[in-house]
Amino acid sequence: MIDGKSANEIFDSIRQHITSGQLAKGETLPPVRELAARLGVNRNTVASAYKRLVTSGLALSLGRNGTVVKETPAPTALEGGNPHTPLTDLSSGNPATTRLPDLARYLSHISRTPRLYGDAPVSPALYDWALEWMQDAMPAAGDIDLTNGAVDAIERLLCAHLLPGDSVVVEDPCFLSSISMLRYSGFNASPVEIDGEGLVAEKLELALAKGARAVILTPRAHNPTGYSLSAARAAAIQQVLSRYPQVLVIVDDHFALLSSAAWHPVLTPQTQHWAVVRSMSKTLGPDLRLAFVASDPATSARLRLRLNAGSQWVSHLLQDLVYACLTDEAYQRTLTESRLFYAGQQQKLAEALGRHGVDGVLQGDGLNLWLPLATPSQRTAFALAKAGWLVREGEAFGVNAPAHGLRITLSTLNDNDINRLAADIYHALSL
Repeated sequence: MIDGKSANEIFDSIRQHITSGQLAKGETLPPVRELAARLGVNRNTVASAYKRLVTSGLALSLGRNGTVVKETPAPTALEGGNPHTPLTDLSSGNPATTRLPDLARYLSHISRTPRLYGDAPVSPALYDWALEWMQDAMPAAGDIDLTNGAVDAIERLLCAHLLPGDSVVVEDPCFLSSISMLRYSGFNASPVEIDGEGLVAEKLELALAKGARAVILTPRAHNPTGYSLSAARAAAIQQVLSRYPQVLVIVDDHFALLSSAAWHPVLTPQTQHWAVVRSMSKTLGPDLRLAFVASDPATSARLRLRLNAGSQWVSHLLQDLVYACLTDEAYQRTLTESRLFYAGQQQKLAEALGRHGVDGVLQGDGLNLWLPLATPSQRTAFALAKAGWLVREGEAFGVNAPAHGLRITLSTLNDNDINRLAADIYHALSL
């Protein structure tokens, strides 16, 4: 069935059989030695064809267990709530709408001068603001770019440095959109456990020793758990990363402007390729999806090639709105209030659960509180649904294995809601 004399011909033959369905997903390809003998070619020719299949994302190498046709990734759950549910929706991961800026106030700040091909992709005033803001996050001199949100930034950064099939360290449990992005981009997720102090440094070292080529970590307000790096854990991660300077390190500081947790750097001067991503989606709302990316000069150059500045820049109209918000003293005061609000929501629910004797809940940071469970979450989620609450089951956030827990978005709750929810969680766990 498979034919060809050169590596390219063998690759094309196998690719055609995969796309036509003659080679099924999950099917093991013939051993290199066997196929080489059948085709009358050198084993290295077949090995080269197989390597290209793997790097192209069509096949997966299992070492001594052979090479198999790659399975089509199963659809993953999406972020967002259910606008049609009759329940109180705590599943969305959305910010409080009352904490978002009134954009009508800033429409007059949009420039009336058309921006054309060849203009600077980042508005100069916004560039200067971002460069000053992100100085604390940069381990060395770097540059600023803009993308359409954090996930867009991370995908472009990975594609600029890696090949399909490369292994990428991610936190486990992990942000849903990151899981989807990795699967559909052809990268292999290497899950590393996260606890109340952040990514576990010892497990990170094991993953890097096995050949992971990139690391994505969340320093604050991890989604779904809300956990943030402690100073000690950040220092331990720094030590690990200093021993792997060739690895691309992406720091996803998506909650930067709203976080009540301290910033603890993990990047080191030894790291050759790094990027810090700070998104505006939680601060200004998902519709103003813009992310600032600070990175080393070489990574910035690669990112700009992928952004293809001049045809795929982030809208300057959006940039004008973001700059107007971020430089408005009145809005800066509301940011302080919002920071206190989100931290207060975490504290109130954690304390209310504690009064009911619900242990193991850590007060986190961000929009969501994580309720860890010892068993699958469906039963507890169903009990809460009967009490009128829609929560997000945690299993979808697991990378290779289900994550037992509930993610509860706190943005819309008042004090009475929080007390009632804590009581309902206690009863649900008692069933």
